[in-house]
Amino acid sequence: MTSKVDEALGYEQARDELIEVVRRLEAGGTTLEESLALWERGEELAKVCRRWLEGARARLDAALAEEAAVEEAEAERE
Repeated sequence: MTSKVDEALGYEQARDELIEVVRRLEAGGTTLEESLALWERGEELAKVCRRWLEGARARLDAALAEEAAVEEAEAERE
């Protein structure tokens, strides 16, 4: 479950924090508990990023569909 703070994160903020989480996990040197906490945070950040990307894809698809509908309507009038 994402928190209200996570929901307020912009895509770039979530992505940058996710990059840092991955960097820390790859560097090692953390306890098992710290690693699990980092992994859980990374999962939440990935969800935030995925929601942003899905929303962007939906907006692009809608804009492309609208443009196609306009072009089709113009072609029918000709």
